[in-house]
Amino acid sequence: MVDDGLFDAPGTGPRSGGGSLNANTHASAPLAVRMRPRTLDELVGQEQLRAPGSPLRRLVEGDQPMSLLLWGPPGTGKTTIAAIVSQQTDRRFVEVSAVSAGVKEVRAAIDAARAELVAGGRETVLFVDEVHRFSKAQQDALLPGVENRWVTLVAATTENPFFSVISPLLSRSLLLRLESLSDDDVRAVLEQAIVDERGLAGAVTVEDVALDHLVRLAGGDARRSLTYLEAAAGAATSQGLATVDLATAETAVDRAAVRYDRQGDQHYDVVSAFIKSVRGSDADAALHYLARMIEAGEDPRFITRRLMILASEDIGLADPTALATAVAAAQTVQLIGMPEAQLTLAHATIALAVAPKSNAVTTAIGAALADVRAGKIGQVPPHLRDAHYAGAKKIGHGSTYTYSHDEPYGIAEQQYAPDVVLDRAYYQPTSLGAEAAIKERWERVRRIIRGGDA
Repeated sequence: MVDDGLFDAPGTGPRSGGGSLNANTHASAPLAVRMRPRTLDELVGQEQLRAPGSPLRRLVEGDQPMSLLLWGPPGTGKTTIAAIVSQQTDRRFVEVSAVSAGVKEVRAAIDAARAELVAGGRETVLFVDEVHRFSKAQQDALLPGVENRWVTLVAATTENPFFSVISPLLSRSLLLRLESLSDDDVRAVLEQAIVDERGLAGAVTVEDVALDHLVRLAGGDARRSLTYLEAAAGAATSQGLATVDLATAETAVDRAAVRYDRQGDQHYDVVSAFIKSVRGSDADAALHYLARMIEAGEDPRFITRRLMILASEDIGLADPTALATAVAAAQTVQLIGMPEAQLTLAHATIALAVAPKSNAVTTAIGAALADVRAGKIGQVPPHLRDAHYAGAKKIGHGSTYTYSHDEPYGIAEQQYAPDVVLDRAYYQPTSLGAEAAIKERWERVRRIIRGGDA
């Protein structure tokens, strides 16, 4: 199950072909192209899409006209599914690249599909790769073809379509979510490619440890795994070897693929692990996840936003400088950009990871919000009410207010909270870091304010 750029033609209009896309491949084509599955049953992974009675299977086997929106990480089979829909239903296949095509090209593809339908009754699969790159106007241009069923649209995106695809197109398409392949899925793809006549046809064997290495590096991407296998097999053949061993695989593929994509689940998993590592004070683990985000091209502004949230949520007053450090990092990132800003990100990450931790600020505002949402509002005490307008004094506003700066230590004994929450103690400082001194002072202050009853 492989996505590839076989039909991409940057700078040109739509590319079209017959129903049998694999007929366009040849011995010199990349292994990832040659091994593209030809039927749903050859697909690896995506069991939820291949199940009997599933919308995709009904579309392919029942030949029902239906437009699809395929959402998933790279290498999970989006282009493959478009090819299978075209091939198994004997429809024309036309691809429009969202990178290079404009409204003119989109309309031309739909007009040609309509003419083909009128002339001979043959339907067209219009495949739009990276549809999230289309502007609103370009996506609007797809609507007539979809609404009138002049084309079976198969649009692919790696980004959340609810943010990147216009609502009319979403509502007229069946959204199918593709999942990253498991390591077992990737292994099955590689094992098939080693023996298949379209692949390596048994020209080399691959040691288990070398296969494990290729699977690990692929990061759930079938296309990448086949590219790595092809490179490793080529390296072995060039040395006159009939077996790809671990050393050969390591030489051929010298960089690990990062299991991460900026919009999908991996994005959220890695970010979650990053924040939890900083919260857990493991600077080494936090730096590992930071490196993964940097290497994957994560927006550094997103990272600093998360650090600013963490500074208040998990550190708070245990280290009052934490928030200032996070804000300074965000400003620095804006000013200098990447790659230099990676030093700033590491600086801030380590500083926040090794800082003393307290969630007292988080629990304090959470408890206060819970009371307010529960209806514990109460009247503002009269002496605290606004007394600046005419007549305010006559109705008792501010008449008994005690100015704090006139009192010893600058603290006045008087009621501040409404009666309904008078006994509540939201802020419960810890004894960690700088908050230990704050705790001691706050307990004294609260006793003074509340007349020694706190």
